[in-house]
Amino acid sequence: MYGKQKIAALLASVSFWLASVAGAAPAWSLPADGLQLDNSAKQAYVAAEMEKIKHPTGKKAGYIAPDGWQHEKFLLKGVKTEKLVNPAGNRETVLLQLHGGGYVLGQSDNHRKLTEKYGVLAEAGEMYMVDYRLAPKDTYPAALDDAVVVYKELLAQGKSADKIIVAGDSAGGNLALALSLYLKEHKLPQPAMLLLISPWTTVENNLPSRKTNAERDLILGKNNPFMFNAVAKPAYSKGYKAKDPRLSPIYADLSELPPMLIQTGGYELFLDENLALAKKAADDGTDVTITIYPGMSHEFALLMPDLQDSVKSFAEIRDFVKRHLHK
Repeated sequence: MYGKQKIAALLASVSFWLASVAGAAPAWSLPADGLQLDNSAKQAYVAAEMEKIKHPTGKKAGYIAPDGWQHEKFLLKGVKTEKLVNPAGNRETVLLQLHGGGYVLGQSDNHRKLTEKYGVLAEAGEMYMVDYRLAPKDTYPAALDDAVVVYKELLAQGKSADKIIVAGDSAGGNLALALSLYLKEHKLPQPAMLLLISPWTTVENNLPSRKTNAERDLILGKNNPFMFNAVAKPAYSKGYKAKDPRLSPIYADLSELPPMLIQTGGYELFLDENLALAKKAADDGTDVTITIYPGMSHEFALLMPDLQDSVKSFAEIRDFVKRHLHK
């Protein structure tokens, strides 16, 4: 009989071999520059790329980890989890990625690629992705419970909280904040930082940018009716009031939370609530940085990583991590 360590080593070697024969490419690196367009050309580019995403052609290749990296899927205390290992990263630095998708869409290859990028930027040795339960079948607090399980397990494995980076985009940003608030309530150690990308910070639908940017946000606005409606009538929050701080963290006590970076777009559907989050965090004494990328829609770096704005956002993440982790 093989021991657990031998089985894990065997699985890792098989994963590496499969990746190599499937045409794994070198790991992503931050480019010096991205695609630079004036605002009208930028909007046309985003609209065209969104059409490709909404109406894909051909067979999807599927995610392949970079050459030399390991990628595995498993159940961690019953929670669907994925792990990436970067051989060039620092094994003490861990990234916990909470994906977006309105709490109704699951893990995607785009999010796996984004996690890979974050791992490179943070020089992380290990990246964990929580494929949490989804609404409408599983509503609040199902996703939070799953994130808590994985975070606690990382601590149980000996990971140091002050070396864990929690990153969340859109609904994942909401979940990252909910996780941090849970940790504070239960007197558990906070992660080193929160990277919040276009975070969904209130399940209300009456903030001005929800209306003024409904047409301009080409990723989450009316141009994407499925997700626009999912945000307007959130299934995950069923049974809870819109201003409940557990679901709308702009109404929570954000004191004693770790440093947070908020990135948002000037055409973002969530622009006003992202500004409200930054103000609330600052008022509560939390170290917060917010950057607004003019003319950009929701989660632009996830779906259009070649744009210059996306390259700038990646560089900002790298610098934020260096400032707060690699001191």
